[in-house]
Amino acid sequence: MNIVIGIAIILGFLALGEVGAYLMNHFIPGSVLGMILLFIALTLKWVKPDTIRPVARFLTQNMSIFFIPAFMGILEQWDVIRLNLVEWIIVVLFSTIAVFFSSGYVAKIIIKLTYKEGSNE
Repeated sequence: MNIVIGIAIILGFLALGEVGAYLMNHFIPGSVLGMILLFIALTLKWVKPDTIRPVARFLTQNMSIFFIPAFMGILEQWDVIRLNLVEWIIVVLFSTIAVFFSSGYVAKIIIKLTYKEGSNE
């Protein structure tokens, strides 16, 4: 029963995000807005992490399933991509490197902040 409740909570926040995105004329994608709302609810302790943990763990362990639609979209647009393949490769390489370094930098900041907060206690 806990899993059903976890799924309902996650889908509920996804639905709230979609409604919010619609109201904001899709300025922010609904899925992103829903996850921001879920984060806020977790931070304010409106939702207990243990309630959604099994579902979240399952979804992250099987994340590769979610990349199949994106890959199929790339295959559908292959004729367009093929015309500018070098440019696409350059963009993908630079964006991958940018994400790599920015993720590392953010992780470094979070580790420093966590260490400082832990040493104050």
